[in-house]
Amino acid sequence: MYFSRLTRRLPTLLGLLGTSAALSGCNFVVMKPHGDIAQQQADLIVTSTALMLLIIVPVIAMTLFFAWRYRESNTSATYAPEWDHSTRLELMIWGAPLLIILALGTITWISTHKLDPYRPLDRLDAQRAVPADVKPLVVEVVALDWKWLFLYPEQGIATVNELAAPVDRPIEFKITSSRVMNTLYIPELAGMIYAMPGMQAKLHAVINKVGVYQGMSAQYSGGGFSDMRFKFHALSNDDFDKWVASNKSEGQSLDRAAYLKLEEPSKRDGVRRYAKVDADLYGAILNRCVEANKMCMNQMAAIDARGGMGKGSVAGLTRSPWAPSEGGPQERTVVAALCTPVNTATSRAWSIGAVANARTEIAQP
Repeated sequence: MYFSRLTRRLPTLLGLLGTSAALSGCNFVVMKPHGDIAQQQADLIVTSTALMLLIIVPVIAMTLFFAWRYRESNTSATYAPEWDHSTRLELMIWGAPLLIILALGTITWISTHKLDPYRPLDRLDAQRAVPADVKPLVVEVVALDWKWLFLYPEQGIATVNELAAPVDRPIEFKITSSRVMNTLYIPELAGMIYAMPGMQAKLHAVINKVGVYQGMSAQYSGGGFSDMRFKFHALSNDDFDKWVASNKSEGQSLDRAAYLKLEEPSKRDGVRRYAKVDADLYGAILNRCVEANKMCMNQMAAIDARGGMGKGSVAGLTRSPWAPSEGGPQERTVVAALCTPVNTATSRAWSIGAVANARTEIAQP
């Protein structure tokens, strides 16, 4: 008898053991982070969950209690078919959830402003404020297919699939993408931030403990998405200086031509280091004009702000649709109805001046 019962329960027991074994390998880094922003977010998760459980647990308990108390076989329970109202129950049923909603709304409003990723940090952790003489480390992040490019403008270096920062120093991430929408996520550091082509997102964060942490893409972006992972090295100040010096001594040069080659889709890329980076490379990536003779988005915006450049300027602003080896025309065809003999020469001259003025305005600080 006992053996037969054990045999029937064996699949259930094996399932529980398998689940336990699988969960034993999980690392709940979201709830045990090592960065102040991530720690505040973890505390927010715990607080919000606890407030919601104040409603969920009693509702489940009362549902089970009423089902047992007023079961059909319980002949001793009070039978009141005409009952339809209780002020006390109404206050409990509606008042408690309302208070919880008010509490959650207040917490949401405060935390939305306090944990705004665009907001510069005012503290290193719960006990320490950011020293007045400490400047944030600026890191420019570009999501590529399928790898991560990190640019350090102050240090003049760049890395692929490797990120490093000193502990207890604020980090200012400037994030964009080269092709498709992606998401930068380092669970121990802070929440995930979207990376979008032609747009710049920001994230202010700080890491408080020396170690090596996992970074990843949390947004499906194609065939190599699952391998868009990198190591985040949290170092002491001295070790970070050594890491920068190592990059400068071992790395290559990252100019526009090298970037265009790096931008090509590839999977499972290793770590790459660059000792020298073109100063305006990130701006060109952000404004989608790394290629030669391509107008930048901010230049277009500056020209539009001046009222445009006239119809006759269209031929001078479009790129050739044919490569020289293809034997096609080296200039696009301009529709006659677009440019009339009266305004063509004037518009072309004005367009050249407008482009020059726009570039001058953009170059000014």
